[in-house]
Amino acid sequence: MTTHRIYTMSFASVYPHYVTKAERKGRSQAEVDEIISWLTGYSAKQLQTVLEEEVDFETFFAQAPAMNPSRSLITGVICGVRVEEIEEPLMREIRYLDKLIDEMARGKAMEKVLRS
Repeated sequence: MTTHRIYTMSFASVYPHYVTKAERKGRSQAEVDEIISWLTGYSAKQLQTVLEEEVDFETFFAQAPAMNPSRSLITGVICGVRVEEIEEPLMREIRYLDKLIDEMARGKAMEKVLRS
């Protein structure tokens, strides 16, 4: 398995970019946190701890309390690649998160973003 640079990057270093993208499009940090919680099961307190401890993406997803089983419903293209065709499990999880943030920033209703 190829070790991608993103796997060892701190989640805390990318999180502000998710928030900035959301806020630039009139969305909020709370909505970003809601997406992260829906996908991974992290509570607000747990997410804060992860950010403070600067865990890497690999650890972030490996220690996720409860990955949402509905995440397999996330389809589409992100960074030129169809998320449902990504074979590496960790990269697929990262791209699921990217796709959800992207959908929210594009104005999609949270109910649809969260596959409700």
